[in-house]
Amino acid sequence: MAELTLDVARKILDAALAKGVEKKLKPLVITILDARGCVKVTAAQDGTSLMRAEIAHGKAYGALAMGMGSRALFQRAQEQAYFVSAMNALAQGRLVPVPGGVLIMNGPTLLGAVGVSGDTSDNDEACAVAGIEAAGLKANVG
Repeated sequence: MAELTLDVARKILDAALAKGVEKKLKPLVITILDARGCVKVTAAQDGTSLMRAEIAHGKAYGALAMGMGSRALFQRAQEQAYFVSAMNALAQGRLVPVPGGVLIMNGPTLLGAVGVSGDTSDNDEACAVAGIEAAGLKANVG
């Protein structure tokens, strides 16, 4: 698989949502981007709060833009705040450097990223990882 198909993106989405239901999390928004940064699929559970879709997109977009999961981007923001701030300015404010954005890997090949928002950042990330792994792919959080 050289690219992220809609069928695979839907599998990731369904498994990530199922993980949120299993863990009894707050309502989630999940956005899946392909390697180009284009939206393959976005879904919001009933009851999500305002801006969750933008946050989920920003987590996935930031992971793709910087080539690292948003947990690693969060760590980098703590260590190099000016650098991450400058990158966010260059990206026109589209980076959200907190856990919940996870790269989708097929071996060494980058297929895209998943961004999840709605619960704690750690729970958001766990749902993204569960979705990716359920599709038989590798999740890269860092």
